[in-house]
Amino acid sequence: MLTAYSCNKGPSVTHSGLKTKNFQTVVDGKSTALYVLKNKKGMEVCITNYGGRIVSMMVPDKEGKFRDVVLGFDSIQDYLQQKTDLGAVIGRYADYIKGGRLVIGGKVFHLSQNISGNCFNGGENGFQDKVFDAQQLSNTKLVLTYISKNEEEGFPGNLMCSVTFKLTDDNCLDICYNADTDRPTVANLTNRIYFNLGGDPLLSNTDELLTILADYYLPINSSFIPRGRKAKVAGTPMDFRKSMSIGKNINNSRSIQIKNGQGYNHCYVLNTQEDITTVSAELVSPVTGIILAIYTTEPGIQLYSGNLLDGTLKGKHGIIYNQRAAVVLAPQKFPNSPNHPKWPSTLLKPGQKYIGHTILKFTVKK
Repeated sequence: MLTAYSCNKGPSVTHSGLKTKNFQTVVDGKSTALYVLKNKKGMEVCITNYGGRIVSMMVPDKEGKFRDVVLGFDSIQDYLQQKTDLGAVIGRYADYIKGGRLVIGGKVFHLSQNISGNCFNGGENGFQDKVFDAQQLSNTKLVLTYISKNEEEGFPGNLMCSVTFKLTDDNCLDICYNADTDRPTVANLTNRIYFNLGGDPLLSNTDELLTILADYYLPINSSFIPRGRKAKVAGTPMDFRKSMSIGKNINNSRSIQIKNGQGYNHCYVLNTQEDITTVSAELVSPVTGIILAIYTTEPGIQLYSGNLLDGTLKGKHGIIYNQRAAVVLAPQKFPNSPNHPKWPSTLLKPGQKYIGHTILKFTVKK
């Protein structure tokens, strides 16, 4: 029998400097809190059940100094006032569904249209704006659950979902998404963690070295929506098959794709064939030596280079988040998949289980 571990037993101030009391409030009639996971090596991950958001992540650098490598805010009030997807669980559908139009079994469903007439990251009030039920099972394990009701943001079916965060002693954050439904619907769950492995979001992280194991990516139009075909990365600024700094081609004015994305805002078709044992992507800070390796069962990974961060967000400890202060590497299914039958299906039917599994492994380069 599992025993709940009370978040009240955690520290009043976390290793990352967060005050846990600043995350205690009531949103839509449900209580919010900050849950602290910590392993034997001292790595700490702080998560709030408001949007299932990873607020901070303290990992050691090459000198053994712990650094917070993700963007976030100091309190729930900051998250409520500055509406973003920083660190949040994204659902019911990550990224875009063009025109907010979904067809299942010949029936048309009109979804919430929140970006240029499209449904983006679950609509106007997606999972990032919901309060999850939380059960902390140990110092290293947290389970968040949420029921997305039929017709929420226009999506059909009651979707019962859970997200399990497990921090291991080899400095891995293991994230597992599970869901089922009572009628046919679509599901595409991920987490939008904004990484800055240098641990200093005052500085652009475009010098960080990125590798993505993908021979193909999905070209986008100027509205950031895939055009419906995949393209080879070879010979283009989209090629990260060999380690390359994020900033090397990020201002390439000759690339229509860089222009359309205002930098990188593209889904990569992973070569790893949904194999959780193979590295899908790797990010390295040449300053701190921190290495992030991503393993996933998802067919794609969305690369977003923080292009739309514009200095209007004041993050943790009063730090202003300027353009390209962080990068998102979100394992997921392809954007707008419901409108492309040949792409990996996002359809979920009654009796089926949705399972998504991602592992974030942190090591250091001496």
